[in-house]
Amino acid sequence: MEALQLFNKNETYNGFYIMLMVNRLQLLYFFLIMPRYLIHPFMIWVIILVGLLSQLNILLLSRWFLTRFSSDGYNGFVQLFGKKLVRFLSLVGLFFILLKLFVIMLGFTEIVQIFMFPATDSNWLIFFILLTCLYVAWKGVGKTIRFVIISFFCTFWMFLFFVFFFFPPIAHLSDLYPIVPMELTRDSWKGILLILSSFSGPEFLVFLGPWFKANNRTFRYLSYGNALTVIEYVTFYMASLFYFGSNYLSKTPFPIVTMARYFQNPVIERIDMVMLALELFNIVFAGSIFLLLFYGASKIVNEKVYKPSSRIGFIFSVFIIFIGMLLVNEWIWKSDEKQVVLLNLQIIAGSLSYFAVPIIIIVAMKVKGVHKDDTTKEDG
Repeated sequence: MEALQLFNKNETYNGFYIMLMVNRLQLLYFFLIMPRYLIHPFMIWVIILVGLLSQLNILLLSRWFLTRFSSDGYNGFVQLFGKKLVRFLSLVGLFFILLKLFVIMLGFTEIVQIFMFPATDSNWLIFFILLTCLYVAWKGVGKTIRFVIISFFCTFWMFLFFVFFFFPPIAHLSDLYPIVPMELTRDSWKGILLILSSFSGPEFLVFLGPWFKANNRTFRYLSYGNALTVIEYVTFYMASLFYFGSNYLSKTPFPIVTMARYFQNPVIERIDMVMLALELFNIVFAGSIFLLLFYGASKIVNEKVYKPSSRIGFIFSVFIIFIGMLLVNEWIWKSDEKQVVLLNLQIIAGSLSYFAVPIIIIVAMKVKGVHKDDTTKEDG
């Protein structure tokens, strides 16, 4: 039987794909619930400041993509860290991958169940979404990266609908007061961490270096993706403030979807259902990437990185994820108190991974004494 071609590199993808992946990996589950936890209008400035801080990470990531280590994939990491340390870091990475995958999948499934299929068991929804992710991931890393085109053009335009809330009679300038913080409460610090975690996602691209065509314009494309994320977050949040007001914003669990139900159309009555259906493309794209990363990291941990990808092995790894997701759904996610704990854990983990991964790589490059001769400067 022919081996499964998951990690074969048949072609490389330019900066346009990198831009789209940065943006879509940042716009996952948290943007749907973010306004509920930010509450205070001055958080608009925090989103912008964190977006600027995210640019520093983008700069570090762009430097990594320009090195030969990035294009060498696993061997490049071994040259930087050594085989044993790469194996240990892969083991740690499995935790971060699983945690992010669980939160975005379970969170989105909960929203779909509430707004679209209230009578359907959430476990069945998890099964069908994960099965779709498996189908896309089965095509390999290359085609999964290309799937971001579908994901992006199905979902990026949604924030334009919410510009409607910026105009009277819905919008009142007083809803944006106070725009300057008088004090930072405990909820404010949680909101800041949530924003930091919401910008995470691009750090996972460092493991897909062999599939990207890096050049001197890579930083520009990474920046475009990050800047678009800032615009979308600010638009969604300001629209939420105009619609609910800061006093009532925390009263609804899913403010973005609730606002989408406000839109009326003579052809489509429930635009929120259409938006959720299209958002599924983005969840499937991200889920497929995380399934591939999980399987790849598992091969490194089990020292089978040079062995061909196994159909049974890949299906088994997805089956383990599915069982784990069902258990977490039943034992943790369906309990509001335990769900908050899991969300807080992902908020901390996302913030940590986004800033730690680029810094660790750059420090390792400095220690190894990476020079200009070690970088690739492709044009195109």
